[in-house]
Amino acid sequence: MDEIKKHQYSVLLCFFFILSHFCLQFKPVSAQTSAVFACDTATNPSLKSFPFCDVSLGVSARVKDLVKRLTLQEKITMLVNTAGNVSRLGIPKYEWWSEALHGISYTGPGVKFNNIVPHATSFPQPILTSASFNETLFETIGKVVSTEGRAMYNVGQAGLTYWSPNVNIYRDPRWGRGQETAGEDPTLSSKYGVAYVKGLQQRDDGKKDMLKVASCCKHYTAYDIDDWKGIQRYNFNAKVTQQDLDDTFNPPFKSCVLDGNVASVMCSYNQVNGKPTCGDYDLLAGVIRGQWKLNGYIVTDCDSLNEMYWAQHYTKTPEETAALSLNAGLDLNCGSWLGKYTQGAVNQGLVNESVIDRAVSNNFATLMRLGFFDGNPKNQIYGNLGPKDVCTEDHQELAREAARQGIVLLKNTAGSLPLSPKSIKSLAVIGPNANLAYTMVGSYEGSPCKYTTPLDGLGASVSTVYQQGCDIACATAQVDNAKKVAAAADAVVLVMGSDQTIERESKDRFNITLPGQQSLLVTEVASVSKGPVILVIMSGGGMDVKFAVDNPKVTSILWVGFPGEAGGAALADVVFGYFNPSKFPLSICSLIIA
Repeated sequence: MDEIKKHQYSVLLCFFFILSHFCLQFKPVSAQTSAVFACDTATNPSLKSFPFCDVSLGVSARVKDLVKRLTLQEKITMLVNTAGNVSRLGIPKYEWWSEALHGISYTGPGVKFNNIVPHATSFPQPILTSASFNETLFETIGKVVSTEGRAMYNVGQAGLTYWSPNVNIYRDPRWGRGQETAGEDPTLSSKYGVAYVKGLQQRDDGKKDMLKVASCCKHYTAYDIDDWKGIQRYNFNAKVTQQDLDDTFNPPFKSCVLDGNVASVMCSYNQVNGKPTCGDYDLLAGVIRGQWKLNGYIVTDCDSLNEMYWAQHYTKTPEETAALSLNAGLDLNCGSWLGKYTQGAVNQGLVNESVIDRAVSNNFATLMRLGFFDGNPKNQIYGNLGPKDVCTEDHQELAREAARQGIVLLKNTAGSLPLSPKSIKSLAVIGPNANLAYTMVGSYEGSPCKYTTPLDGLGASVSTVYQQGCDIACATAQVDNAKKVAAAADAVVLVMGSDQTIERESKDRFNITLPGQQSLLVTEVASVSKGPVILVIMSGGGMDVKFAVDNPKVTSILWVGFPGEAGGAALADVVFGYFNPSKFPLSICSLIIA
């Protein structure tokens, strides 16, 4: 019996040895932990002989040397967002597409969240931040975002080129992407764009031609529709007078370039007066590069060239599309179109190689200004940044402060706000957005450091009773349950509004009323409440709440936009009087009370 046990034990040990050896051979690949960069002379000393790797030379000289060493085929791989590598010159692949609208975003392939850096600070959507009218705040947020972007780049989780901010004019409150913008006012949008760009780009060492990260102002121009009653952004023709372009749509882009020294401008999907923006020489080479003297690159919105050909039928062949855009002044294609069809355009004599040289030169110059060709970033100014510099306490507090400053008080009856935590024994918190964390961050979001919902924030100061009432669409409101908790409470906070199922990129609204039976829920709850009733609107666009303005039982109304990761804490700060909110700023007042 003992011999049998010994044999079984030996077999078992052998099995585990084989299994462990197999697992070691096929263990999961760990996440990348270092930045992608060119001119790694430490591991490849031969690269020192190339002038484009010589940091003592100027950007133009280095770019000129690099471009002349590339074949046409190699240049073409540098015209798309997922740029190719040239191993013989020590140039790795680079992904241009990263987003940082209100924090580092996982939209686009350039950013990855993993166990090394699992989160980043999520600030309010710009429509709320801009309501603070605080240029210092705009720039400070940009600085924090660029610090976190550099920290993530150093561990291989992000790029250096961010296609943000969105400075389109929010002309129609039904537009789903209005939440991404600074509003409908060209002056405020310009101020916001310039300050945010400076925050992202400016380095701490004062080197004006070098970049911390590269920003991009989008989407140029007259772009304010996505999908409305069958009219889509991909084939929409904006008929705009020159005066309206000069006075309304273009000022933020002009300010981005002239005052912000932005590194990039993105052309939009739509046509302007019958011409696709990404193929319009007058708009690109004429205005952006010619009049405004852009020091950077012009990039398409993603797959714009595809839409120019397939949706707009503006060109006859794919090669003609590629040539039209390059000849118009385009430098980079978000998508694969230029990678597929530029060679054919050259072969057919539609575009000269010198035009391609111009495009890749502008792209390389941007990467030069970022230090991408300066060797290991650990030896550069921001080389010490890493996971410890993301989601810091200061960054998270700034997210809360930004939300506080942007919240707008639309109505306040005497004796309503602020509530006194000492006198409130029970607070009813009701509504579809009262405890939905994801709604707060809006579109182009990342993975927030943490969430504080309105229920969390209010509950930190007083005892709360929660009823959802209905979901966002609110097809059928649970009125009786909501009225029951409201009638027993000393005060009521109703957190209503929209989310990404109602308004977002590719989804415009047909009206500006609260979704479904939300208005009914508000009115019924208010009718039985014995104390203050605070209506909170969480949305990216304007909502018609005149019914609540006219209802004396609704004693206060707050608009909180999509307030970011700390939105609930910021709301509580306002409700309990720890922070005095803005009141009726002109930029959004017309959007909220229709």
